[in-house]
Amino acid sequence: MSISQLAQEIKESPTLALNEKARLLKEKGDPVIHLGAGEPKSKVPIDAILSCASKLTSAEVRYTPTEGIPTLVKAIIRYTEDNYGKTVGPENVVVAAGAKQAFYNLMMTLLNPQDEVILLAPYWVSYPEIVKMLYGIPVVVKPEDGRFHPRMQDIEKVVGSYTKAIVVNSPNNPSGVMYSAEFIEEIVQYCEKKGIYLIMDDIYQKLVFGNKVPASPYKYAKDNSDSSRLVIINGVSKMYAMTGFRIGWTVANPKISKVLINVAAQNTSCPSVIQQAAAAGALNGIQSGVENLRLMLENNLSIMMNELNSFTGVKTIRPDGTFYCLPDFSAYEKDSVKLSNFLLKKAQVVTVPGGEFGMEGHLRLSFCGTVKDIKEGVARIKWALDPDSPNEIYIGDRKLRRDWL
Repeated sequence: MSISQLAQEIKESPTLALNEKARLLKEKGDPVIHLGAGEPKSKVPIDAILSCASKLTSAEVRYTPTEGIPTLVKAIIRYTEDNYGKTVGPENVVVAAGAKQAFYNLMMTLLNPQDEVILLAPYWVSYPEIVKMLYGIPVVVKPEDGRFHPRMQDIEKVVGSYTKAIVVNSPNNPSGVMYSAEFIEEIVQYCEKKGIYLIMDDIYQKLVFGNKVPASPYKYAKDNSDSSRLVIINGVSKMYAMTGFRIGWTVANPKISKVLINVAAQNTSCPSVIQQAAAAGALNGIQSGVENLRLMLENNLSIMMNELNSFTGVKTIRPDGTFYCLPDFSAYEKDSVKLSNFLLKKAQVVTVPGGEFGMEGHLRLSFCGTVKDIKEGVARIKWALDPDSPNEIYIGDRKLRRDWL
């Protein structure tokens, strides 16, 4: 059997392997706790459900315009005005089957073979693989000060003649850190000066804590023409807990959007009209659910930080948003895949290896589950790793004794 060289080079995800192990353990009845979840457990907004159901019961479930149904496009335009202070038109908006597909289609639109895309570590796990799938080269930048906030001096060192784009994800998956307004201003103006595309992945934009507000890149943009190289990616998955509806979008200049439509027309035709109707319902409906989710996550974050800070060897940086944190466990084990497998085997806790995000020695932990799972999950991790913790613990109805420290 002949498989393409490109497909063979796409990395298998250790996370998926861990999830499969966890699934099998759960099927056996083992009390597995999942601290790797990438989706909140709150209910989908009722306005989304009603809008979706209305379209479904009409029995008019057909193709839509590739760029999205008019009601959703108008809702995205209004969302952009309300949250970015930027007036855009229908010619700027293209709907996709999730923010991931929006990013993939954008890379297909922008990249020529060997073009470089700068990724700021920690980065979302799919960025480098998607860039490679489009024959581009991912260039990873790690802050030399060891923190999660990027620095312009580190970025400037790697920009060259092949640099096509810089990807900024703030608030950031996996660290939860939100980049400062000063950095957003610098990166916007730098990209304009250099003629580099700036791609803002803002999928966690509404899930920010402590009365902080994400900086709008449009505030600092001087190029508002049809040649602007600023592109926004967003979607309904996180702020409305609509991960299964797979609706995202891009906001870009009309030239890019026109090509994005051509790309999408040839690979997916259009996102499902039912899911688009649901997304429009969520954006147009009552927004209190977003704030309720944000408040719940902020409370869960405080609990997660309190639990992690009780460790002897764990280093933490408090997230500004999202529902993830990225503590440093390298005092216990520098190989994050090995550590994740160990914790699943010994403590029956699912975590996500930091190496997938460019941060070896770290684990991504999600706090979008229940308070019970957060407390018990971290207690199990502490029992498995920390010699100062009690030597015995109950996991489910079994009392276990630690015999490896």
